[in-house]
Amino acid sequence: MDRREFTASLLAGGCAGMCVDLALFPLDTIKTRLQSQQGFQKAGGFRGIYAGVPSAAAGSFPSAAAFFVTYETSKTLFGDFMAAPMAPVSHMMAASLGEVVACLVRVPTEVVKQRTQASPSTNTYRVLLSTLREEGLRGLYRGYGSTVLREIPFSLVQFPLWEYLKSLWSWREGRPVHSWQAALCGAFAGAVAAFVTTPLDVAKTRIMLAKAGSSVARGSLPSVLYGVWRSRGVSGCSVYTRRRSEARSEWPE
Repeated sequence: MDRREFTASLLAGGCAGMCVDLALFPLDTIKTRLQSQQGFQKAGGFRGIYAGVPSAAAGSFPSAAAFFVTYETSKTLFGDFMAAPMAPVSHMMAASLGEVVACLVRVPTEVVKQRTQASPSTNTYRVLLSTLREEGLRGLYRGYGSTVLREIPFSLVQFPLWEYLKSLWSWREGRPVHSWQAALCGAFAGAVAAFVTTPLDVAKTRIMLAKAGSSVARGSLPSVLYGVWRSRGVSGCSVYTRRRSEARSEWPE
């Protein structure tokens, strides 16, 4: 990737992620409260649906930019060493690496954002100070492992499917796809990936929102999922609204 492509990936990816995250923030708040252990109404219901938006605004651009720069760079590098039939594998590897890097920025802002969303009576600054005071910097990265384990399967499904749909559409029309066509492919791929990874997102939210020192806060994805299944059944693992799938579907061709 040359300098011009790098800059394009940085700016376009960051802007796409930030615009979609902010536009769909109320849906993300509702999703977080539905997934919280205390329940939707106790977590705030429909009140203060923009609680936590400063954290989202601060982290959205750099995390999305980090993902797309890593994804595009890795995809090019892996593609140079792999034959054309192995393209889906290179896309999977690039997307997974992109998620690992992006989560370094995404997780701290996600922790603060979700805790503010689930406690609308407070604000982002107070939640940040409280987290640092009670758990230190490590508290901001609680749920990093579960987030990565949620994001990687999502990307393993979404990006190869997205690239395949774009190439299929391009082949049928005999030309490169337009941006709106790439967006439709991304939206469909993101919906499929979101359906598959919903339970993992529920567990990630529970871990981030759990009280410091509790069994859930210390728990792993399997143990938390098992607890959700025991208390709320299959429906408890299926409460979900996805944002980043739409952000990635906006990636220009």
